This record gives sequence, structure tokens and C-alpha cells, in this order.
Amino acid sequence: MTANYRYDVEILHLLVSPAHAYFGRARDGAADVPTADAERVDVVAGKGIVGDRFFGKAAHMDAAVTLLAVEALEAMSAELGAGPFDPLLARRNVVLRGAHLAPLLGGDFALESGGALVRFHAGRPAHPCAWMDRMLAPGAHAAMRGRGGVRCQPLSDGVLHRGPAVLVSPVPLEPALAGTPSLLRPSRLP
Repeated sequence: MTANYRYDVEILHLLVSPAHAYFGRARDGAADVPTADAERVDVVAGKGIVGDRFFGKAAHMDAAVTLLAVEALEAMSAELGAGPFDPLLARRNVVLRGAHLAPLLGGDFALESGGALVRFHAGRPAHPCAWMDRMLAPGAHAAMRGRGGVRCQPLSDGVLHRGPAVLVSPVPLEPALAGTPSLLRPSRLP
């Protein structure tokens, strides 16, 4: 990866959960599963976040880690006239502030935090599920379309830490657009 652009971001949350909480019918409620908002997580290339429900699962190797811009949740909350949303309820692994994620789709990028660098491939959009209407607010499922984040495959082993971080991108990003709805088409990377 040729890294030409560096953006200061903040890792606000690192969600790790060994099991799925949203399955079945939303009216039956979410499963009671342990969920940690970790200070740091270990990332393994090709497998995901150690201890997470997607770690090492063949069906999720290309999408084992999900990233979300918290600005998306803040904008949705304002649009829906709801109180602030708990970012952990979106069930994304890495919640960032200041990260314009959509242009990364289809390419490689890295996150530097706590002196470590972890490389990722941003494979596809993280589409919201109907559970968002129940867990966040009525209308959240539709409001989250196009800004649900990205599903990534880790390309290197490393550690992510909560706090200040740097997003290293091969394409220019617009941090002011973090969390805005987009078509989430793959970027035009070589």
C-alpha cells in the first residue's frame, strides 16, 4: 500500500462480543450476550479481532472487522429527533470520529494507534439490519443505509488502542464528510 494521506481520527469504541446479539425477530428482543468496549484489541491478519464473534469464521474472512464513523449515528439521531444513540448498539467493532470511510471501499488502508499500525482491506459496505429500528430508534434502519460503515479484512497482525489514531489512506478523504450518506461504491484504486 502506498500511503500518501494521513488523517487524525479518534478511536472511540472497540466492540468485542463472542456471540451475535441480533438474530431472530426483533420483537423478541436482543440476545443477552457479553459485549466489551475494550481499551485495546488484538487483530490477526485474515481472521479478525481476537475474541469477537467473527474471528476466524470462513464466511466472514473478508469482512471480519467493521468500522463506523460516529458522525453517522449523530446525524441519524438528529434527523430522527431521537436522543443520542449508544454507538455500541450498532454492533460495529471500531467506532471512529473524523473518518471518511466510503472512499476506502475496494482498497487497502491502515490505522495507527498506540504506536502500532494495522492494515486492512475495505471490502464492502456494512449494511444496517432491521434491528436498528428496535435498538436505536424507529426509522434508524432506513436512516443508516449508505452510512453503516465498512466491512474489512485485516491484512496484518497488530493492536488497536482506543484514543487518538491516524487513518492512513492511499486516496484523498474528506473528514468533514464522515458519516454522511453515500452510494458506497468501491473507490477507483489501482
